[in-house]
Amino acid sequence: MFRSLAITLAVVTAACQSAMPETLTVSDPCPVGTYRLADGSDVDIGTSGEANLRWYRKDGTSGKLINAEGRWISILGWTEKPDGKTVTFSPCPDNKIIFAGMTGNRIAFDTTDVTFQGSGASLAGRLVMPEGDGPVPIVVLVHGSEHTSARDAYALQRLFPSVGIGAFVYDKRGTGASGGTYTQDYLTLAVDAVAAAREARRLAGSRAARVGYQAGSQGGWVAPLAATIEPVAFLVIGFGLAVSPLDEDREAIALDMTRHGHGPEDMVKAMEVADAVAAIVISDFRDGYAELDALKAKYAGEDWLADLHGNIAFFLLQTPEAQIREMGPQLLAHVPAQYDPMPVLENLDVPQLWILGEEDLDAPYAKTLQRLTSLASKGKPISTALFPGAEHGIYEFETQPDGTRLSIRQPDGYFAMMRDFILTGELKDSYGTARLSVAKEQDDTGAFPQ
Repeated sequence: MFRSLAITLAVVTAACQSAMPETLTVSDPCPVGTYRLADGSDVDIGTSGEANLRWYRKDGTSGKLINAEGRWISILGWTEKPDGKTVTFSPCPDNKIIFAGMTGNRIAFDTTDVTFQGSGASLAGRLVMPEGDGPVPIVVLVHGSEHTSARDAYALQRLFPSVGIGAFVYDKRGTGASGGTYTQDYLTLAVDAVAAAREARRLAGSRAARVGYQAGSQGGWVAPLAATIEPVAFLVIGFGLAVSPLDEDREAIALDMTRHGHGPEDMVKAMEVADAVAAIVISDFRDGYAELDALKAKYAGEDWLADLHGNIAFFLLQTPEAQIREMGPQLLAHVPAQYDPMPVLENLDVPQLWILGEEDLDAPYAKTLQRLTSLASKGKPISTALFPGAEHGIYEFETQPDGTRLSIRQPDGYFAMMRDFILTGELKDSYGTARLSVAKEQDDTGAFPQ
């Protein structure tokens, strides 16, 4: 799915207001890579903005690195607080690191950059394989709604190979080095994902074992559709939804009302606003403004209206009509707002792992988990994991005095869960604090019970 509709709107609004790209790479890419430290653990170093780096560890911890005259100072998660760690790199091409006082060496991967054909667009991809010549599972990384280059930004393209899983990463159409026009049309993006999986298999050759998709946010709509077009061995969906984008907005609005203590009468009024917002979106931002303006005037000054955010609603409530008409079609970029993912999921027999955050305000989990649980009870090979205290992106966070959230880390067990499912198709009994529901085992014929 989208990183979220709310984040998509914010990102594209910023892009419309500035000619600067959202993410740039550091001028010297030499430090980028995954390093094996002296204690046997790993740390990944990737880019973060024009002049910074970011480290990730498999336990979910992360920090931004700021260059301070040859030493890199670490900032906790996505906050502005130093965490006490410093990092230094040896001159290229020594491929050495000292991370928080511990030495390490960069892990060598077999990396192939490629250009391949998507749905009417030339796409830039990269296959990253563990060293060796034996067969390994391969995961194709499917985008959310971000406008940035996945080849620059995705640490998973290296973290998965460090545990024996090949990774194919590609820039979404209209981003990075890929051609075509940026879109959120799920069918077009699904065909691109199918092309990426085919290219991953072609490049890996005899080393390709199980091949499947890992997708976040908007990718939770795209990857199952791609698996319907051409079957794969597995799906890993993070913070995705089994409801439509418009239902996502309604659920987010309902959660706004509940979180702020508003009662049933206010909920009814909020749903009136949700319906008016939906009518404008369905019309491709051509009609429905008078109805929304009437509701804004009718409920002006009521406390609940100030607490209504949703994923799309806040933009329409706070932005002049002329600006909405101009920006709306660009912001949602052909998104199928009424897309119902259930017919796809009801007919999909690919083993799936869905990972959700209990504190996700952008993509509320409740109805999605209910639907997935119902499908699993009917024999569909769907396992679910719900992380308490995690928001969109499966991030743990700090809440600021003004109510805003700052991401700190991802929960321990999140990466390990994905690793195990991709490598073996099975899950252990526990992964950190996640609440698991594991799909029924296959019978002797290899089929899931129906």
